[in-house]
Amino acid sequence: MAVTGRAIHTARRAWADHPDMRRSLHALTYGITLVLGALAAYTLIGLLVGRIAILADDIRYGYPRTSQVEAFVGHNEQAGQATHLIAINLNRQVIVLELPGGDPAQVRSISGPYLFGADEHLTPVTLSTGDVDGDGAPDLLLDIRRERIVYLNRDGSFRLPTPEEQAQLTRTIDQ
Repeated sequence: MAVTGRAIHTARRAWADHPDMRRSLHALTYGITLVLGALAAYTLIGLLVGRIAILADDIRYGYPRTSQVEAFVGHNEQAGQATHLIAINLNRQVIVLELPGGDPAQVRSISGPYLFGADEHLTPVTLSTGDVDGDGAPDLLLDIRRERIVYLNRDGSFRLPTPEEQAQLTRTIDQ
């Protein structure tokens, strides 16, 4: 007995010609295409927004990321010139330069934290001053992402708080 291709084609043709199956197949294909298109659009929009954010930071902070502030902090400001502070994110190493009284001949550098992670060389570091410990002298505040680092103003320079001072600052902030 010989097997003919007619019966096989007939069964395949019956499935392909069935209207409900064709509609289901078209709906599935349409759905998969929509999902893939949405994922592609989401990815492209995410990349575009990320690039725009980097471009905005390039315009605002430059490269390497740099910010600066002038404030009267009591460091060699006899001539009435404010102290100039510059924060630089130099290849993930934060460096703060202090020009006491605006005098570049007396520049001091303060080593800040090293930033870990992808693209941290693009992270802006901002500076501000404020009396955090209540001693009347403005302290240096470094803002990196959502973290603040305090350098206390002691004896004519800025330094990190000791563990005891850190505990006292934490208690003051919590109250």
